[in-house]
Amino acid sequence: MAYSTKRRFMAGAVCPRCSKMDSIVVYNLDGKDFRECVSCDFKEEMRINIATGELETRVNQVREDAHETQVINIVSPDSKH
Repeated sequence: MAYSTKRRFMAGAVCPRCSKMDSIVVYNLDGKDFRECVSCDFKEEMRINIATGELETRVNQVREDAHETQVINIVSPDSKH
């Protein structure tokens, strides 16, 4: 249950049937979420799938070489080697 039983307008939402903007209301009825257009007869139950786990990205991966230290020598262009 994501919405209250009180009907509330969804700002910026466009009706998929009549294409009017700001005409969609969302509400909860008997434990189910609905969206409805006030301009036409469009009404639909909203089914929201909640992700159960975290998506694997480069930020949350454990790298094997993360503990290795690499030494870098900075050489001035003026120095003669």
